[in-house]
This record gives sequence, structure tokens and C-alpha cells, in this order.
Amino acid sequence: MMEREAMEFDVVIVGAGPAGLSAAIRFKQLCAEQGKDYTVCVIEKGSEVGAHILSGAVLDPKALNELLPDWKERGAPLNTPVTEDQWLFLTEKKSLSYPAFVLPSFMHNHGNYIVSLGNVCRWLAAQAEELGVEIYPGFAAAEVLYHEDGSVKGVATGDMGIGRDGHHKDSYTPGVELHAKYTFFAEGVRGNLSKQIIAHYNLREGKQPQTYGIGIKELWQIDPAKHRQGLALHAQGWPLDRRTAGGAFLYHLEDNQVAVGYVVALDYWNPYLSPFEEFQRFKTHPAIRHFFEGGKRIAYGARAINEGGYQSIPKLIFPGGALIGCSAGFVNVPRIKGSHNAMKTGMMAAEAAFEALEAGREGHDELTEYANKFSTSWVHDELFKVRNARPALKWGTLKGTIYGGFDMWMSHLGLPLPWTLGHHPDNTSLVKAKDAPKIDYPKPDGKVTFDRLSSVFLSNTNHEEDQPIHLTLKNPDVPVSINLAEYDAPEQRYCPAGVYEIVGQDKGEPRLQINAQNCVHCKTCDIKDPTQNINWVVPEGGGGPNYPNM
Repeated sequence: MMEREAMEFDVVIVGAGPAGLSAAIRFKQLCAEQGKDYTVCVIEKGSEVGAHILSGAVLDPKALNELLPDWKERGAPLNTPVTEDQWLFLTEKKSLSYPAFVLPSFMHNHGNYIVSLGNVCRWLAAQAEELGVEIYPGFAAAEVLYHEDGSVKGVATGDMGIGRDGHHKDSYTPGVELHAKYTFFAEGVRGNLSKQIIAHYNLREGKQPQTYGIGIKELWQIDPAKHRQGLALHAQGWPLDRRTAGGAFLYHLEDNQVAVGYVVALDYWNPYLSPFEEFQRFKTHPAIRHFFEGGKRIAYGARAINEGGYQSIPKLIFPGGALIGCSAGFVNVPRIKGSHNAMKTGMMAAEAAFEALEAGREGHDELTEYANKFSTSWVHDELFKVRNARPALKWGTLKGTIYGGFDMWMSHLGLPLPWTLGHHPDNTSLVKAKDAPKIDYPKPDGKVTFDRLSSVFLSNTNHEEDQPIHLTLKNPDVPVSINLAEYDAPEQRYCPAGVYEIVGQDKGEPRLQINAQNCVHCKTCDIKDPTQNINWVVPEGGGGPNYPNM
């Protein structure tokens, strides 16, 4: 066995998304202002910064204005201001447009920008490096390191060059330990280490369970005659049934490109539902299809989304570190936005860490200043206003939307209702297959609708094949004895990448085949598996999707 090298920093950040990069930038800005040389390191499991970033995205620049007020002069890739909002409710053949006045002003997109969040992160990384931040893409944090007193010491990256059977190949290289006075976990939704930290320190005590959606996205080059740069279109309704929450978006970027996405809440009830197929059906609606006819699909991806909101935010701090961004869950579900909140939480954590170091603290303690900053921040206030909109959908799409709108208007008027609705874990919501209707999805036409495998090809997903499978099973018997027997193997349908397959049924010897090479790191399986038998862990660094402009 080769010993792991260890590197020492003042702050280590796991994940180069909006939260992690904003934290790094803010920390080094404070260092520059005060003439300090504290060190900060960011590690990223993607092959490059932005490779694993997937979001709609309409970006509220509120946090960016605070972090880098001169972002326009610096060439930030915010090129398309929203010029038109549309909100549609769809039936199978028709659409109803919501008038703008029925929505509180904070739901409007005036002043926001349609962006590729991956490109925004690439730009943020360049700003961070100019300030002296060390960024290491292609290194996946695989282990939390602890001091003897139980505080977080840092993280270790995964070993490289291990074969599928566990043997060390000639290319074997041990992981690196990154020690820090404070470690920030900015892994995004359902982060592997964040999940462990939350459980280890019981950070969800007294909180509602987190609930999630799966967002599936395509990027299209469309006919210029159909392109409406600056249009942000959102839709609810068909093809989902009224018991299932979800919705869609079409964002018209520059260069005749359109980002189209579909979100299905992962507390859906029917085990036969396929979020991927629902997305494909959505594109066939008469109000939607015409945008894509004659166009070309150029990218595809999928990612889980935090939907729990205010009441599902765990305790943010623990000895030696903090949760920032979507590792904790700051998405404003009605607005379909979270990047600005993620950035701001990273900035607040950075300020707290800098203040602690300046006060002479040795680190490894709790950054109570971060928790206090959050409780008095605009992030807290924004999420509090909309806290009941998502859980109200348990009453059905129509009733829940009407109630959610009323609740948000009351908050907007300064008269918030005196209760907070709760959530339930997404993995508990499926009914048994015998009690659910099968869904007959149409075959893809190859023009507007497509199959999974051709879609995964466009995600540029790649993993070293001779490595341990990163989609692990706590009990290898469960996929057949429970999932197949009781739910008709829903993992075959909720995975948007064709990772899970039941084979051998025709011979009476069914087994689950895991095509880990296809995995786009969406984390849906880790969330939705009925018995929580699937545990997603990081593959070798650099593996996974390589999104160009998502």
C-alpha cells in the first residue's frame, strides 16, 4: 500500500459549482482587502469546471452583483436578459396562458438572465484563479477525514487505477488528503459526502425531510424564424396526471439556441411513470412542438433538484465545516431558481471562516457566524415566503397551485400565514405495481422525441470501465425480491440514462444489470429507490458527463 500525500490549507471546498466558487472568490477578496495570505483550495469531480453543471437556467444576478459588481466589464457570460415571460397550463391538446398580474412580482423574470450555468461557473473559476484560488478538476472527494475529537479534518480524494474486482492496476495512484481548518461541502444536490456529514452529525434533527425533483434538459439549435431571444416560457399540466407535481421550461438563449427542460417531483406515486418519457411527450404538445420542428438537438443531461425549501434546510454547520449551496438545499421552487441563493450562502460561509481566522481561532470549530448570517439574510427571507408552495402540491396540481399562489401573495403583502406545511421522503410514495395503471408511452420519432441511449450519447458521458461500480447495492437481493416483485423494477424507468436493466426474465432468472458507464450523476436512484438500497458513491475523478453549454 502506498501512503497518501497530505496537503494543508486554511479552507478546502468540495465542488466547483456556483456556491463553491463564490465562497472561494469571497474568501480571497477578503484576504486581498486585509493583506492576508490564507489559502483556499477547490476540488471538482468533473473533468473540468462546468463539466457536471446542469441547470435551466434563468439566473437572478442578485448575488453576483454583490460578489463581483463589475461582472459585465469582466465579460461574464450573461448575454441574454429575459425580455418576455410566459406561463402556460397545458391540457392534452390546448394551452391556457396565465396573465402576469396573477403572480407576485418576485415570480417575474425582469432583470434576470438566461444563461448556461456551466459557462458561468467556468467564468467564475477564472475569476477565482486570478485571486490565487487553487482549483483541481478531475479529483473526486471520496472520504471525510475526522480528528480524534470528532471534528472534520478535511477530505481525501479517491484512489485512481483500481480494477472492477478491487485489484490495483499498474496505473494505481492513491488519493490525496486535503486538510483544512474549515471544509465547505458544495457538492450540489444529494452530495455523497454531504449525505454522510448530515447523517454523522444528525443535522436534520428537527427538520423536514428533503424532497426532490428530477430535471431533464436538452439544448437545441432551432429555426431562426421560430427563435425569440429572451423568452422564458414555463408550463404545468399535461402530460403529468393531477396527482403528480412537475413542469417544464423553454428558455431562448442567444445564437438561435433553446434550452428545454422538464421537472418531475420525485414523490410521484405510479411506479410505471418514466420522467424521461414524460419529457419526450411534453415536446409533442401543439403549443411546444413547433419550436423544435426543423431544429437539431445538440446536448442532453439530467440532474436531481432540491425541492424541500425552507423547512428542509438542515443545520448548516458542524465542527470543522459547513454545508453551502445545494448540498444543503436553497432552491426557490416556485421561481425555479437556486443559483443566486447558492452563491450567497457560499459568500456568507467564506466571510464567517475569514472572521474566525482573523479572530485567532485554530479552526475545526463550528462557524456559528455563518448560521447567524443565513438567518438574517435575504436568502432566508426569500425561502420563507414560498415555503408552502411545494408541499401544497400534495393536494393535487390544481388545488395545490391555487393554494400556493394565495400563500405566496399573502407573504408578498406582508401577511404570511402562520403555518408551515411538511414533506415526506420521496422513496415512500410509490404504490405497488398491481395498484397502478401502466402507461403506454409512444415510440420516439427521432425528430422531436428520442430514446435514452441516443440521449446519453449527447451528454458525452464516460467512465473508466475497469473500475468498481459506483452504483452500489446494500443488499444485492432487493432489486429482484422487492423492487421487481412489488414495483415492477421502477429503477428501469426513473433513471434517465438507461443505467438499470432487468435481464434474464425470459429464462425465469431475473437479475439487475447496472450499466454504470451510462450514469450522468443525476442521483435519482439514490433518492427514489423504495428501500434506499442503492447508494451512489463517486467514481474515479473525471468520470461522468461532460456538458459543454448546459
